[in-house]
Amino acid sequence: MRLKTALLFLFSAFVAFATAADVRYDGARFYSLDPDNPNPSAVCVNDQGRFVRLSECQAEEIVDLTGSVVIPGFIEGHGHLMGFGQSLTNLDLSGAESLQALVDDVAQAIDEAEPGDWILGRGWHQSKWSKTPKLIKGFQTNETLNQVSPENPVYLVHASGHAAFANDKALELAGVTGRTQVTGDGEIILDASGKPTGILNEVAQALVEPIIPRDSAEQRERQLQLALQALAANGITSFHDAGATDADIALYQAFLAAGAMTTRVYVMITGSDPEMLAGWMRRGPLIGAGDQRLTVRSLKLVADGALGSRGAWLIEPYTDRPGHIGLPTLPIADIIDISHLAYRNGFQVAVHAIGDRANREVLDVFDALFDGRDRGVRYRVEHAQHIDPVDIPRFAQLGIIPSVQGIHMSSDRPWAIDRLGQKRIEQGAYMWRDLIDTGAILVNGTDVPVEPVNPFASFYALVTRQTLAGDPEGGFEPGQKISRAEALRAYTLNAAYAAFEEQEKGSLSPGKLADFVVLDRDIMTIPADEILATRVLTTYVSGEVVYQYPQTEALVKVER
Repeated sequence: MRLKTALLFLFSAFVAFATAADVRYDGARFYSLDPDNPNPSAVCVNDQGRFVRLSECQAEEIVDLTGSVVIPGFIEGHGHLMGFGQSLTNLDLSGAESLQALVDDVAQAIDEAEPGDWILGRGWHQSKWSKTPKLIKGFQTNETLNQVSPENPVYLVHASGHAAFANDKALELAGVTGRTQVTGDGEIILDASGKPTGILNEVAQALVEPIIPRDSAEQRERQLQLALQALAANGITSFHDAGATDADIALYQAFLAAGAMTTRVYVMITGSDPEMLAGWMRRGPLIGAGDQRLTVRSLKLVADGALGSRGAWLIEPYTDRPGHIGLPTLPIADIIDISHLAYRNGFQVAVHAIGDRANREVLDVFDALFDGRDRGVRYRVEHAQHIDPVDIPRFAQLGIIPSVQGIHMSSDRPWAIDRLGQKRIEQGAYMWRDLIDTGAILVNGTDVPVEPVNPFASFYALVTRQTLAGDPEGGFEPGQKISRAEALRAYTLNAAYAAFEEQEKGSLSPGKLADFVVLDRDIMTIPADEILATRVLTTYVSGEVVYQYPQTEALVKVER
């Protein structure tokens, strides 16, 4: 009897310990993505910043979230963290609807600059302009840019990052002329007289970039600070950084040491830097530093260019540029060698592949490496935008993760049909439904700063296949839509899986990190056209508030 009583006491103590929590959040509609309790009545968080129980628990503090919705923190599946920070301090051209609007933005920047200062920007996309200027090989020319900026060098990166638009002053300072040769896969676009038009495609950008003044340490710190603030405001609690340098990683470590890393960062090192690559292969991965705030265990390679700049590597020529199939930006032999090196040293490989030829070549490399089967190493194809139908099932067969960006379809589909034609668009472009149905684990993101970081826009694109203006009715190729449950999973638990972190985050589950977001409406049930109006009220990382909408405090009742 005494033994039974003692056991009962120990069991009761264990239950009390297991259900004890510092804070209980209730009153909201919860989407946990936990199969054992998908819609709990509450979530409970302990002082270690982890969920301890769903629904009932004892807590010292109760936060009433009545009227709101709670989901796991968004995980940005593919972006460029320092590039995002730079975009917040340089000229943002994503809203320019014409060449003239771009030139006007540059003129305004020059008015605020000193003579000789570089004017830097990013975000233009000639295929999205409402008015089409004179084009050579699908790109604008720089005459009007030269007129407003004869003395200030101007360098403006395409939204995709795979081309740049420079004025004559910048080309002059870099020594670029019509006779300059490009080493590797790139192009200086020339007019009929042999004069550079200002467009530097793919690796031709390297002719100018080395002479652009580098940001100071203080500027880089400010850029990272702004980026982290913006991520928190958008409910993004983790970020897959697709191609960081050693300098970037050192800055992340400094922020981590100072307690300022408010977003968890999963780093893909830049595989194009041989010295950096060799150093990390010697050291091995860095996993879960600073309470799971920083991990370096992946490397990024680039197999081709972008569709907008006609650099994506295709099996058949571009419909709107006969005879041109795009650009393989890295020799396949190098992808093979680096993939084997990474495999031996415990690093994941993530390869940018947009065109159907690039996707096939990368799948062939992984197929040979894995002997035609999934070995659980979770290698990734970043973008996986245009895939030949015969290659779609290979992602699941090989365990390759397609890391897509739904917002690219929304932004690009209206003009992508000009590049690929109707048949290729219908059978192989943005094939999310087919990828999931054949067993692939789909991950979503934005590719920020290529696109705005807003997760609701990319979520909306996955479930509607429409532009942000709601066109066309029913969506482009509607058979490739995915459900809202699948879209939320692609932005949370699947993205955690793609970083080997599904046991730590991605759902509101006991034992996992308390990374979650409070929303002002239910994105899982509201009419689709209301998704884009969703507002983040509060963002939590490890149970700590990292962002709160200014009026949220009045909506939340806290009891102690």
